[in-house]
Amino acid sequence: MFLKRLDRYIAKTVLSTTLLVLLVLVGLFLFFTFIEELDEIGKGNYSTYHALNYVFMMTPRRTYEFFPIAALLGSLLGLGLLSNNSELTVMRASGVSIMRIGWSLIKVGLALMVLVILLGESVAPYAEQKAKNMRALAQSGQSALNTRHGLWARDGNNFIHIRRPDVGGQLEEVTFYAFDKEQRLQQLTTASSAFYYDKQWVLEDIAQTHINGNQITGERLTWQERSEFPTPNLINVLTMEPSHLSTPELYRYIDYLQQNNLHAAPYELSFWYRMIYPLTTIVSIFLALPFVFGSLRSVAVGQRILVGTLLGIVFYALNQVMGHSALLYGINPLFSALLPTLLFFMLALLLMRRIF
Repeated sequence: MFLKRLDRYIAKTVLSTTLLVLLVLVGLFLFFTFIEELDEIGKGNYSTYHALNYVFMMTPRRTYEFFPIAALLGSLLGLGLLSNNSELTVMRASGVSIMRIGWSLIKVGLALMVLVILLGESVAPYAEQKAKNMRALAQSGQSALNTRHGLWARDGNNFIHIRRPDVGGQLEEVTFYAFDKEQRLQQLTTASSAFYYDKQWVLEDIAQTHINGNQITGERLTWQERSEFPTPNLINVLTMEPSHLSTPELYRYIDYLQQNNLHAAPYELSFWYRMIYPLTTIVSIFLALPFVFGSLRSVAVGQRILVGTLLGIVFYALNQVMGHSALLYGINPLFSALLPTLLFFMLALLLMRRIF
């Protein structure tokens, strides 16, 4: 009974500080994002409403990304408050071990983590994709839609479907639908691939079908130039990014890319980051223990915030460096995703040895 009450008390304290830190971190990021978006207002149809909508729809993704750092800072603050009020000293005098207190801390972190993962797997991919699509379309003034089944675009009475848009301008499985003013299909053109050259799209391996009343004719062409395409910049923005997919969808997409000998490294890196996300969160919480029971047990709250913030910045920067290095130098994605978490886990173990 005593330990259950202890768990609830620690959970209540740490939960409040973690949520507060998460709110501050996400709020600051969204504020600076909105400041950046102010420079984009006026491009095409992009307005203040679009900027605010973009910032709002990015909230689930930022919540997911910042949670491990918020868990570290929130744990430092929560345990720091208990330490400053001598409550941790009373717990230790009652026979409660540091590891038992740490387990109480991890349990509340795991409960929050489950909610954040559900948010990151369900709401965040859809909201981020919708936000970036809305932003790109408003700025470009073009009509286009990105879905999990490819990119759709409209140019007058022509509709274009790109099954596999690829960043950099190389496209595969492109289909054109040409309608007349009465919205009757006049021509169907399919191309196995397309690339941008000299301000024109060049289609390759083309099958073309002409519909004229009840008469249907077809022909095959080696190549053809077309101009009624979305711009390469728009295609780059609307290309399906790893963050636009849930983890099961990401796994299936990686399998699809590998089977077709396509570049899958960015998607594999994102997949492994998600796989180790629970471990990253637990390590972040565990890292708070030696700072509260060790050298920082008697320092002010402000110093704990500084230490936690510096650790969070280092962890975030290390993740970014390893991620870019993996893509640049062909480093194993699992190793790149796991290394920052392992280094912080080793740091936590090293610091914990000093308090036992």
